[in-house]
Amino acid sequence: MSVYKPCVPLRPYVRYYWVLKSRESFCVPTFPIGCPQLIFHRRSPLFVRELDRFQDRFTVSGQVDFPAHLRAGTDTEMIVAVFRPHAIGMFLDTPPSAFRNLEISGYDLGNRRLDELASRVFDCGDAERCVRTVEEWLLRKLCGACSAPDPDRIAPTVKRLMEEPATPVADLAAIACLGKRQFERVFDRCVGMRPKEYARIVRFQKALWLMQRRWGGMAEIAYACGYADQSHFIREFKAFSGRTPGRLLCEHTPYSDLFADPV
Repeated sequence: MSVYKPCVPLRPYVRYYWVLKSRESFCVPTFPIGCPQLIFHRRSPLFVRELDRFQDRFTVSGQVDFPAHLRAGTDTEMIVAVFRPHAIGMFLDTPPSAFRNLEISGYDLGNRRLDELASRVFDCGDAERCVRTVEEWLLRKLCGACSAPDPDRIAPTVKRLMEEPATPVADLAAIACLGKRQFERVFDRCVGMRPKEYARIVRFQKALWLMQRRWGGMAEIAYACGYADQSHFIREFKAFSGRTPGRLLCEHTPYSDLFADPV
């Protein structure tokens, strides 16, 4: 797998791009990562066992709160743009709340310019050029936008949740200079789920990150991530991964998609 960093103007909105090419079949577990994605399959799409269907050739992957398993055949080539939690809607002109817990066809959004991007990606000669094509399209979209008041207002609240997942919603609303109910609506529109729901994803991903770094025992991790107690930690962790923390450590090497920087 190859990972690419976005250009400087896009970094507040796009985390990274990655390219995967494989001639071998595989099946991997996936967990809620807290970041929506644009996925372009230049070869065979992946099969999502829990949804009992294949991803579309051009897929928009929204915020999810359940674990899944992805199965690939023997001819995989995919290009993926991973967005910051609050940012994908400003490029799609569709609020992320519209595709929560869904992986929908990008063609179903009815966005002609987005359809044209997909066509250019599929016509590219190589994967690296595909990444440049996606980046150029996103940059033009960003430069053509008048402003992004809601995403830019929500960005500091996401940053605070990353630092302190247990931050009360009222405090987050104050950071955004909005009333509590208005903040919850704007956050949902930008991120794709309500603040308390998203905080659960952040806690889970932070726990994965600390486990990845071999930081402390389970009780210490539970406290550092803002869980009420170790039982709460284990219960929430199992809801998002399908496994207890101890079982995950036995079966896989923990990795946080949200906190780790792959670039």
